Amino acid sequence: MKELWAPWRMEYILNDADDNGCFLCELPKQTDDAENYILFRGEHNYVILNAFPYNSGHLMVVPYQHGGDMAALSRDTMAEHLEVVSKSLQSLKAAFGAQGFNVGMNIGKVAGAGVTDHLHTHIVPRWEGDTNFMPVIADMKVVPEALSATYNKLKGHF
Repeated sequence: MKELWAPWRMEYILNDADDNGCFLCELPKQTDDAENYILFRGEHNYVILNAFPYNSGHLMVVPYQHGGDMAALSRDTMAEHLEVVSKSLQSLKAAFGAQGFNVGMNIGKVAGAGVTDHLHTHIVPRWEGDTNFMPVIADMKVVPEALSATYNKLKGHF
């Protein structure tokens, strides 16, 4: 049997979000954007790399406002959110030559939300042929680039 090492996954597996508060609220309060992989800060939303990505360049657009109900967001927050999603798509095209995207929200635990009480939009860049046998045969996805390298490629595009 061959092994594929992904030691950064253990942090995700063992993380108890309830004990640490909402990381989507806490990270933007800190000042080291590079350490926290925050690429952009708007008035109502920010962009952060997903620390456990499905593909290189997997971003999340996150409102500063804590909550799991879209109806509770202000019009300004929702309008800026969509503008930042659009800017993120353009940035991923420019930095990585992304040919397509999966964009979406998982709202509620039954919908697959890992963070159920803080809305956020996932943006996953896609390329022709970016899926191979690994997800099908090994139930495993290979992400070919370190987060710090992805951050450095994208930062100048925001």
